[in-house]
Amino acid sequence: MTRRQLFGSLCSIVLLVNLARVVFAPLLEPVRAAFGASATAVGLLATLAWLGSALPRLPTGYLLTRVPRHFVILGAGATLSLSPILAATAESLPVLWGSAFLMGISSGIYFIAAKPLLSDLFPDGIGWAIGVHGTSSQLAAAGAPLFVTAVLLIGDWQEVFYLMSAAAASATIVFAWIARRMTIPSGENEDRNFFRAARRQWPVIVGGVVLVGFVDLAWNGVFNFYVSYLVSEKALTENTANLLLTVVFAAGVPAFALAGSLADRVPHVPLILGIIGSFAGCVLALTVTTGIYGLAVVSVALGLAIHGLFPATDTYVLDALPEVHRASAYAVFSASIIFMNALGSVTVGALLDAGFDYTVIFRSFALITVFLVVVFTGYQLTTGFPTGRTPDSAEA
Repeated sequence: MTRRQLFGSLCSIVLLVNLARVVFAPLLEPVRAAFGASATAVGLLATLAWLGSALPRLPTGYLLTRVPRHFVILGAGATLSLSPILAATAESLPVLWGSAFLMGISSGIYFIAAKPLLSDLFPDGIGWAIGVHGTSSQLAAAGAPLFVTAVLLIGDWQEVFYLMSAAAASATIVFAWIARRMTIPSGENEDRNFFRAARRQWPVIVGGVVLVGFVDLAWNGVFNFYVSYLVSEKALTENTANLLLTVVFAAGVPAFALAGSLADRVPHVPLILGIIGSFAGCVLALTVTTGIYGLAVVSVALGLAIHGLFPATDTYVLDALPEVHRASAYAVFSASIIFMNALGSVTVGALLDAGFDYTVIFRSFALITVFLVVVFTGYQLTTGFPTGRTPDSAEA
């Protein structure tokens, strides 16, 4: 068995764990009709899936100081194999909520274990590996509505979850079979003190959070209110607005691979700053563009920019961390970033309730991002964000 085969099995699993986080959005209406529930009650499904993805990240980082990474990935796969069955057989919304939470947990566990493993499998091509892996994940985001629609044409919403369970079980079994037949990096050389790793690598962790934390917050706010913004401010129909949001996510499919490959060839921080600046420009363009064709072009550009940021950032952080501390420190970084990300939609909602309109909010996000790019560029040219693994940083 080769590392490429193991990598292929990881790409299959990541598609399914990300599908678990996004599958509830196109299923909200069928679920609401089935249970006679309110919009708030079914909307909680998506919230619980993302909350589940956030909560296990720090505990998983600690677990990785005790358990090999591929065992943790198998645990995530097993959780993902079983939890959709709970959803398919649910007779009440609380049971469905529990299933959504468990599916989210499987994704949080998976990402914290898999990304450090990828960096060890392909130490000379971290960006490429993260990019292709992210492309597989993004296929789920772009394809979830099509997958759900296709299943609903021939069956009911429960069959979506039965199919997910079967696919997850198959992918997990294949991963286990490959892992048993090859020697894979399992973190044996890592520092087993989780908190010491976080303390020693705090410059990289803080540097990564500072670089992209606000952009992640802004992106979460923009995409969660993208449809509402296009309907209320651009006079589009809801169907057209949903189509443009799909375009944003579809543009992320090639963006992951392109940005990941580029991250192996150019300095990390300038690349990240360039992508952040592009994101700000796209958000500003969104606020001044009218007409379906112009908005379609902006949606493609926005999708390319923001989804290119994720592999570029992961490559920067993983490459900057020494192997001895990589899994633990990356878990702290990832948990911090997803917390910042989660604040985006509530921030936009609070600003809307305070009387600000979408255009003011989105332009403010863009202008703050431009200001941060200028400040970060100056800092990079004078002091520099932490990059590269030094012997001192690897001391345990």
